[in-house]
This record gives sequence, structure tokens and C-alpha cells, in this order.
Amino acid sequence: MKLVKRLIAAIAVIAASLAIFYAVWLSPRYTVPILMYHRFGYGQGSLFVSPQNFERQMVFLKKRGYNVISLEKLADGIKNKKRFPHNSVVITMDDGYEDNYARGYPVLRRYNFPATFFISPALIGRKDYLTWGQARELSANNVSIGGHTRNHVYLPSISDDHLLWNEIAGTKAAIEKKTGVKADFYCYPTGGFNEKIKEMVKLAGYKGACTTNRGLADYNSDLYELKRIKVTNSDLSKPFCFRAKLSGYYNLFRGKKKGS
Repeated sequence: MKLVKRLIAAIAVIAASLAIFYAVWLSPRYTVPILMYHRFGYGQGSLFVSPQNFERQMVFLKKRGYNVISLEKLADGIKNKKRFPHNSVVITMDDGYEDNYARGYPVLRRYNFPATFFISPALIGRKDYLTWGQARELSANNVSIGGHTRNHVYLPSISDDHLLWNEIAGTKAAIEKKTGVKADFYCYPTGGFNEKIKEMVKLAGYKGACTTNRGLADYNSDLYELKRIKVTNSDLSKPFCFRAKLSGYYNLFRGKKKGS
């Protein structure tokens, strides 16, 4: 009988400790996950997610009641120190590949999910990339178009400030001229940035910028260093993997990459 009582007491202590850990340390560090996709198809490499798996992932979000919000809504919430429900998520897609429009966009429309597509104006209209007509259609249907440099270059490698400004501010101007809507967000290719680049992005008039850098550092309080989570083709097939990425705590336990 004493052993049972001791066991119950031990379980109670562990449960209380876990509750305190969650309330005091873990819960305040919740960050709305920003999912990062690149391509939809059957190519090799981690950039590809098959159309079927992308739909399964979106069905997962829909059926489990995830609150899919726009990047702008997230940025506004961070700016105003708003607390988001712990089932919130943002969807982004990089590089402006045509398969984002042909295979990703119809799924987003089917489930009425907002997203942000980051594009490089110099690539638009080339083989395998979006056209400006498609970009305009996207921007009219719950998809924000953001900048990803003019030429998809690694920004820290540019030493000339004039060229750097063109890759940042010139990108915004080109998108807005071609689509007729504001390009409010920027994305650093391969996550490459430094303080000078961040300041230029602010000066150009962007509301925020996404990177790939991970780590718990500031819990996405810096609007110009928003960390994202890469989604792979196999996430749903691995136990708890996709759920972990959607938890809002995934980046807490990963090492932080340098900006450049």
C-alpha cells in the first residue's frame, strides 16, 4: 500500500513539474511556425514535395483545425505583441517555380489557405518559372507576392552597395510595377543576410523578411529575421515529424545558423 502511495505521489510531482515547465518556460516561447516549400513534383532532392504529399499535408492542417494565417497577419501580430493560438501556421514558397502555380496554388485555393510566394523578377517568364500573368492571378487570390532578390543571388557576396540596393529595392519596385500590388515581404536566398542587408530591406519599405536560419534566439521577434521550417516530402511518413514542425517549439531545440 505504501509503495502505491509513493508511486502516486511521484507521478503527481512529475506531473506538477511538467505543468510548471510548460507554463513558465515552454509556453511563452511558442512561435508561429512558418513553413517553407520550394517545388512540387517528383524530382530528386529535398526541395521537391510531391503534389499528393502536399495535398495530404494541407488536408492534415484542415482536418485538425489549424489556423492558417497570412505572413502579413503574423507580422502585424508580432509588431503589436499579439499572442496567437497555438495551432497557428504560415505557408511560404520560394523561388517562383511554375509548379507552385500549377500544383501548389490549386490546393491552397481548395482549402482557402493564404500563402506568400517569394519570387525573383529576373527569372519570371523563363522556363519552369511563373509568368507575370500568373503572378497577378495569384496576388488577386489570397497569395501575396514577395521579393527574393532580382536575380536570386546570395546577398552577402555583393560588395557594391548600388548593386545590393537594386537586388533589394529594385525587386520590390519590379514586382509592384508588374502586379499592381504591394510587395511587403522579402526573403533572403539561402538565408544569407547581415545587419547592413537587413537595414537596406527596412529602408526599401518591406514590412519584414524571412530567412532559413533556425534557433531559439529571439523567438521570431525580429520582423527582418523571421525563421522558417523546411517541409520535406517524407514528413507525414515519419511519426510525429510534421506535428513537431507545426508545434511552435520545433526551432527551440535546433542550433542557430549564422546569417552569412
